[in-house]
Amino acid sequence: MGSHPIEALMKTTMESLKDMVDVNTIVGDPVETPEGTVIIPISRVSFGFASGGGEYTDRMTKDVNDTETSEKLPFAGGTGAGVSVQPVAFMVVGNGEMKLLPVDQNANMLDSLLNFMPKFVEKIQGMGNKKNQKKGKKTEENNENTEE
Repeated sequence: MGSHPIEALMKTTMESLKDMVDVNTIVGDPVETPEGTVIIPISRVSFGFASGGGEYTDRMTKDVNDTETSEKLPFAGGTGAGVSVQPVAFMVVGNGEMKLLPVDQNANMLDSLLNFMPKFVEKIQGMGNKKNQKKGKKTEENNENTEE
């Protein structure tokens, strides 16, 4: 039994998709900054394809001499494919640490809050230290005024 025309169509489609699917599509090539930090892009890749075709039955026609002849109709088919590449995050490696920076800030709000908390605590401590320093100066001034 010979190969069906749809097989060639499917083979071509699958080979094209195979060429597009590469690990570098998902985890991109690393980029090094002048400071030595390495940035690696990470993406979400979605593929879809459809293929189909059909054979028509033989058509009976009458020629000029009123004799019936069978006319073979060709195979009809087609394929289609789609690719979607969406950036998800960047992995940043440098200064002895590794961070995953998501592209969609709303999706990872908890991570953002956790990264913000140490800075927030430092600011509050700094404000407390400034108040203590001001209080100490006022106490010194009051002590000087009472001594006079």
